[in-house]
Amino acid sequence: MPFSEFGEPFQRVCKEWRKIMKKWFVSAKKADFTEIGKKFHITPMTARIIRNRDVIGDEQIRRYLQGTVEDLYSPWLMSGMKEGITLLQQAIAASEKIRVIGDYDIDGVCATYILMTGLKRVGANVDTDIPDRIKDGYGINEHLIDRAHAAGVKLIVTCDNGIAAASQIAYAKELGMKVIVTDHHEVPFEESGEERYEKLPPADVIMNPKQEQCTYPFKGLCGGAVGWKLVAALYETFGVADDELYKLLEFAAIATVGDIMELQEENRIIVKEGLRRIHHTQNRGLKSLIEVNGLERDSISAYHIGFVIGPCINAGGRLDTAKRALELFASDDKETADRLAGDLKALNDSRKELTKEGVEEAIHQVLETGRRSERVLVIYLPDCHESIAGIIAGKVKERFYRPTIVLTDAEEGIKGSARSIPGYNMFEELSKVSELFTKFGGHPMAAGMSLPKENLSKLRTQLNENCTLTAEEMIERLSIDIAMPIQYVSEEFIEELKLLEPFGNGNSKPLFAERDFHVLRSQILGKNKNTVKIYGVNGAGCHMEGLYFGDPQALIELLGKKDTISITYYPAVNEFRGQRNLQLMIQDFQ
Repeated sequence: MPFSEFGEPFQRVCKEWRKIMKKWFVSAKKADFTEIGKKFHITPMTARIIRNRDVIGDEQIRRYLQGTVEDLYSPWLMSGMKEGITLLQQAIAASEKIRVIGDYDIDGVCATYILMTGLKRVGANVDTDIPDRIKDGYGINEHLIDRAHAAGVKLIVTCDNGIAAASQIAYAKELGMKVIVTDHHEVPFEESGEERYEKLPPADVIMNPKQEQCTYPFKGLCGGAVGWKLVAALYETFGVADDELYKLLEFAAIATVGDIMELQEENRIIVKEGLRRIHHTQNRGLKSLIEVNGLERDSISAYHIGFVIGPCINAGGRLDTAKRALELFASDDKETADRLAGDLKALNDSRKELTKEGVEEAIHQVLETGRRSERVLVIYLPDCHESIAGIIAGKVKERFYRPTIVLTDAEEGIKGSARSIPGYNMFEELSKVSELFTKFGGHPMAAGMSLPKENLSKLRTQLNENCTLTAEEMIERLSIDIAMPIQYVSEEFIEELKLLEPFGNGNSKPLFAERDFHVLRSQILGKNKNTVKIYGVNGAGCHMEGLYFGDPQALIELLGKKDTISITYYPAVNEFRGQRNLQLMIQDFQ
């Protein structure tokens, strides 16, 4: 959402905090960049960027640059896979009813679709259920279990949930159902002195690479990817061709990007290969969703998933029901798919407006209550739609660079979402005060929770008392790959940078810096006045145009004080009316 769309309190706090929120530094990781460049036919500059992503050694570099589906790990390496496949084979052979229970976010929807499709393909009697965000809350619960039991379900398969649902799964077992948990969330634990013990649910089979006992080589899979691994093993067992398996890879890619997993190691290959297949997708629902957003299939990137397609998928679970998105992907009828895609886009447009209002209120609350000095922000917005609490928390976290929790009224007590910063493990910190919650779970960087309203002040107090973040850790660090004067930018180098895609969490877009950029002219552009176009020259006499999307007034104010600035940028090619020009996409300035 453009900066200019937010109100005055939001803009004011951004300006107040601008100077202390970012600390620039140039990454100085060592390697023989010339040798790496020769070996992999890239420039030493690109080799340096790869090293900055902690990709080390010939094999890792090869997988990073050239990895394909052939480099994906065998699903049989995951703990519980053999036992899970055996259980599914028995259920399929006996024509027992199987129910996949997912979650209401993009990862849960994609995981549900992957498992449903895979199980149907091998002849399973399978259906699905997804909890309602408001009525049911996150993951499997007694209501969903009762519905499954009433429908004659003999085997429940969870996806993107279940690892923290010990009591619920015990209830399912009491009713005579078997349960396979497929999940990727942190495993709950108890501490006794120096020892930490996992608290695993009493499921028949658990597949979660984050279990201590699991020796799967990569721990960072999302729920959709874990589900895809299960289908991979299932298809191998039943003799289904790989081509059919790889059609589902696009949904594992969408889930990986949408759940903001690190695009490293196996995730990078999943997303890279998944995007390639999205460009030629035959899924009618995904086609419609791409079309309704005015996108071209053959140019879909991780950015489009994260900021256009993904929010539409999530909007169903936030404001209506996630079953809309599941129905969309399962639809073969163009008219139905177009209608569902249009509905999801409309819901997302509504979500954007609600988010804007919520962010402004959250910023105002922090400013007016004096809480900006607190190291952990706990914000209570009673009228906020609980589905957007996480989005608001993320935006407030970005502006104040503090771990942030946004809470709102729920049917019982209050519910909320948390977003964190490096150096603050949100899941572990919440675990330290677990007695305050009726329910919680998540990751180091994001979490969700429910609690009695009377525990709100206790939560704020205890989290801040326990917090060990230093002043240095609460200043955002902007990592620059190369301090590169702009005369070294070329179309050839820009083309080579495409080898590093897809960009995202854990594989950030390369960032370069120019120390002395003399701005000759500047102009504010755009319908919302959220873009600054500048034209300038560096000390070597190289002229170039730059675009900045962000806080236009901050840049204009700085240029009013001095006309030579330092910038961080990503190089691009601007093509207009048949002419191609080099352009700097400015990320920050000082």
